[in-house]
Amino acid sequence: MRILIAEDEKSLNNVITKTLTKNGYSVDSCFDGEEALDYLAGAEYDAVILDIMMPKLDGISVLKKFRASGSSTPVLFLTAKDAVSDRVQGLDAGADDYLVKPFSFDELLARIRVLLRRNTGNAENVLRAANLTVDLNARTVFRDSTAIALSSKEFSILEYMVRNQGIVLTREKIEQHIWNYDYEGGSNVIDVYIRYLRKKIDDSYTPKLIHTVRGTGYVLKEINP
Repeated sequence: MRILIAEDEKSLNNVITKTLTKNGYSVDSCFDGEEALDYLAGAEYDAVILDIMMPKLDGISVLKKFRASGSSTPVLFLTAKDAVSDRVQGLDAGADDYLVKPFSFDELLARIRVLLRRNTGNAENVLRAANLTVDLNARTVFRDSTAIALSSKEFSILEYMVRNQGIVLTREKIEQHIWNYDYEGGSNVIDVYIRYLRKKIDDSYTPKLIHTVRGTGYVLKEINP
């Protein structure tokens, strides 16, 4: 899942980026409000973390412009302001959550998981499709009772597909939600990873879950014979 971080304190931005990357997220980061709007206009994100007090354009203004564009992507505000009026202003501007600095990184990760659950309609951190189970906290995958080892990118692609099961996903959409702007890969990278996933989670099991939609992309769903 792809996340944008807009935080002008470079050391904190760097630590958040490293923490999220370590936990399997694809991350883009920037340091002012105008740059944040450029990133938001150029890519689809699964969640956005915005500092309120940023140069060029503050986080409240960024969020208002972002919501005015029609986006419902979940947004978490980071701020040193902890007054009730500040929290109300942020939430009324369209934020989904609010975290006051200094904060625990465990709490930040938990709040991100809540935002992603809410955005995809899942009530827990375990995703299921037929006899496939994906535990987002433990980052484990099972078909029935058999554990399946996946690489970080394989897990991310599978997570995105299970969150969107039944929806046909183009190669471009999958790539955009899994890799950040720094990615420079081959044109068939998604096909390669789908082949890896099929071999691991489909070849030895039924029902088959990953299906090709010719000329479009892929869909994860159970098809009954």
